[in-house]
Amino acid sequence: MTLTGVTVLAAAGLSGCKPAEEAKTATAPAAPVAAPAAPAAPAAEKAGEAPQKAEPIKLSYSIFFPPTHVQCITATNWAQEIEKRSQGRVKITVYSAQSLTKADQCFEGVVNGISDIGMSCFAYTRGRFPLLEGLDLPLGYPDGAVATRVANAMVAKYQPAELAGVHTLYVHAHGPGLLASKKAIKTLDDLKGLQVRATGLSSKIAEALGAKPVAMSQPETYEALQKGVVEATLCPIETLKGWKQGEAIQYVVDSTVIGYTTAMFVVMNKAKWNQLPADLQAIFDAVSQEWVTKHGEAWDQADKDGRAFVTQLKREFITLSDAEQQRWKANLKPILDDYVKRAKEKNLPGEALLRDIQAELAKAQTPPVAK
Repeated sequence: MTLTGVTVLAAAGLSGCKPAEEAKTATAPAAPVAAPAAPAAPAAEKAGEAPQKAEPIKLSYSIFFPPTHVQCITATNWAQEIEKRSQGRVKITVYSAQSLTKADQCFEGVVNGISDIGMSCFAYTRGRFPLLEGLDLPLGYPDGAVATRVANAMVAKYQPAELAGVHTLYVHAHGPGLLASKKAIKTLDDLKGLQVRATGLSSKIAEALGAKPVAMSQPETYEALQKGVVEATLCPIETLKGWKQGEAIQYVVDSTVIGYTTAMFVVMNKAKWNQLPADLQAIFDAVSQEWVTKHGEAWDQADKDGRAFVTQLKREFITLSDAEQQRWKANLKPILDDYVKRAKEKNLPGEALLRDIQAELAKAQTPPVAK
């Protein structure tokens, strides 16, 4: 299919932030049959004849989101803008829905040249990004715009060695992960023994809160909630619409105080980046800087749509008391301490990164001083 002038190749896939279990990695698509060679140019150009236009630089872009997801649409618009500003000197083909590389293989796919550009989540390859795991911690992210801005600021400041094998264009991150449940959750006591769908970091969060995490993909979650296999799920609120899970729950707990995020990279093969002329590199950098804001806004719009969806379904929103919020926050401190400990063992500045993120979040939540 084609979106905003950029070719988008899709396979059956997913919506939301978790990779579909059954999506298979396709081998890199066969190169198109070469067109017949153009006849040799005459020894001398005719007077006043324009020189032949150079062939565009063709790049592939692997994205794990399906073509209908707002983040794939936003990324495709980025690719279209690159083509526009380069006056057609660059053409980017988007391979969505894991049709070129699976979500957990996307980064290495860029490193190894399977795709020229790739977007996926750092969290899908646990241990591969030990410093940047700190971005996803349950630190109370208020929304996607703030999470995206903070993530980019931290990558720019720390220039982590774990990204040395690629050229980082930008990163983005979703709004706060919340608790959606079939039963009312108002205190930590209500969470004891509760079967909660959670994976990766959110699994640790559920466990720290006294619940029993159950790992499963997003496509499995709707049915699991319906059948009572799980009684709740940890997810950004946009998932409740994107995966229709709002139909299978009754309550949404505003647990923003411990809101986690999932940071996602947009990276380019280093050799391909180095081959770009300086003026094209400048275009990539300028457009990428603008798209940091656009991705953050897209996440927030998706969250608004998710909230409207469950509101229309007349689901109940629960606000935790101030005292209860502090209890939940205290229960998750060991997760932060463990991150700092593991980072220190690897001689990584995890403690400093965590402190910087918390300082940025504090600034974001402080009302501006009236002039």
